[in-house]
Amino acid sequence: MAKIETIRHSLSHIMAQIVQELFPGVKFGIGPAIENGFYYDFDLSQSLTPGDLPKIEDKMRQIIKQNLSFKKRGVSKKEAQKIFQNQPYKLELIKEMSGEKITVYESGNFLDLCQGPHVKSTKEIPIKGFKITKIAGAYWRGDEKNPMLTRIYGVAFNTEEELKKFLEREAEAEKRDHRVLGKKLELFLIDEEFGSGLPLWLPKGAILRKIIMDFALNAYLERGYKLVATPHIANLQLWKRSGHWDFYRESMYSPIKVEKEFYMIKPMNCPGHVKIYNSKIRSYRDLPLRFTEMGTVYRYERSGTLHGLTRVRGFTQDDAHLFCAPEQLHSELLSMIDLTLYILKSFGFKEFKVSLSVRDPKKKTNYLGSNKIWNLAEKALEEALKAKKLSYKRYLGEAVFYGPKIDFLVKDTIGREWQLTTIQVDFNFPEKFNLNFINKKGQKKRPIMIHRALLGSLERFIGVLIEHYGGAFPLWLSPIQLVVIPVGSRHRKYAKEIGKVLKEENLRTEVWTEAETVSKKIREAEVQKIPYMLVVGDKEIKTKSVRIRKRDKGDVGIIKLTKFIEKVKKEIKEKK
Repeated sequence: MAKIETIRHSLSHIMAQIVQELFPGVKFGIGPAIENGFYYDFDLSQSLTPGDLPKIEDKMRQIIKQNLSFKKRGVSKKEAQKIFQNQPYKLELIKEMSGEKITVYESGNFLDLCQGPHVKSTKEIPIKGFKITKIAGAYWRGDEKNPMLTRIYGVAFNTEEELKKFLEREAEAEKRDHRVLGKKLELFLIDEEFGSGLPLWLPKGAILRKIIMDFALNAYLERGYKLVATPHIANLQLWKRSGHWDFYRESMYSPIKVEKEFYMIKPMNCPGHVKIYNSKIRSYRDLPLRFTEMGTVYRYERSGTLHGLTRVRGFTQDDAHLFCAPEQLHSELLSMIDLTLYILKSFGFKEFKVSLSVRDPKKKTNYLGSNKIWNLAEKALEEALKAKKLSYKRYLGEAVFYGPKIDFLVKDTIGREWQLTTIQVDFNFPEKFNLNFINKKGQKKRPIMIHRALLGSLERFIGVLIEHYGGAFPLWLSPIQLVVIPVGSRHRKYAKEIGKVLKEENLRTEVWTEAETVSKKIREAEVQKIPYMLVVGDKEIKTKSVRIRKRDKGDVGIIKLTKFIEKVKKEIKEKK
């Protein structure tokens, strides 16, 4: 059987052939294989609707049954221009191609500009292993100045069973969509008048955000980090000196003129931490020096790439920058990896993948610093991963401009991978900002700088967390942990007394005394995914107890209030 990527690419051509038959005069963009499937971009003279997709899919299966072959041939640039004379997007691609020989593929009555590879025949394509899934808009070549094309997506696998499992997972992912749950659970909103990609946190979401920040910051402070805070804007000259202006400008907003100077909204917190380090003479006795802040930064993202909380324009990082002597680097990286695993596991993530991003030595102009500096930094990260016996994949050319990095990807409940933690070794900033410390011999020495964000951005982390738990957070994270529900009006006083006791125990509690039925209140609590419902009536008042309903188990019986408090406090402490 052909490789699945080859099958997916071939399916994109078959889909294009059907679109050509159904919509004569269509202009073709590109149609690559992608993760889990394929797509093709079309410039259509009429609108395509979701109702057209089953028709396209059925016709594709008819073609597959015909056992059509894919024929590859080379043509001259001039001949290619003639073949595609009515296809402006193909002509644009041909114009940019170097060399005189151009590859085209023919299948049935469809001819496409393509490097391949493709299956030899459609009989190699599993006829029940694919599905056309959706329509989307896509700018030609991803540029907002270009025409908007119609993109048709499909998914494809080697077997019908693999396809079925994938579609089931996608259906589950749709139920867990943090944008939907964020609205339903009243956690956050994104208001277009306020600004795209700028989340507004509602009360329950703000509480969740605070719980996460407090947990992370407390963990850092307990491990010797020092809390700092830096402004949201800084002088343009600072960003020129740091290298961001030259290497990161496309992700930065335009300068703001303040009197006779220009300022930038910060895309990073690191220059501020560097300035704090340089505010006094540092001794070897001060090192390692670890600064941390929950720093809000702003980066330009195209509107088409924004996605709920997971891709935003303004976000807060659990940022930290460590300054250490060269001989301390290895132990600091090991401690940082241990802390990363502790933090991520505390939030319920159990499976991890690690990537090591290094520079492409053939594209040195994309990076700051010398070969020696880069080799030292890459070696340090690699040795730390090996010491911790963590398997990793090396990615050439994926480093940031000032240093290599390791990223931790977590696997969520339904098997999707999310990149969260980033750790970067940086020999460049200490050089650019002339950072020093005085060693034991009284000599000036250069420290090494480590950038790290273990949660990544709070926004993205919370978006991932919502989808991981489907909004049903564990007790310690739930914005509302308990709700007390009186059976009738005569039980309201006792319900309020219970609520007061629970709040004094620092349990996030609400008392629902509204004149509605118990069943309606229970349904509402279940919709809000509140972990515990405490129902109180005559029996509970008499025995100084509460009847407990648990979110995932229903009615679990009557329990003394003191015993219940002991139980939930243990659950919170253990972060179950």
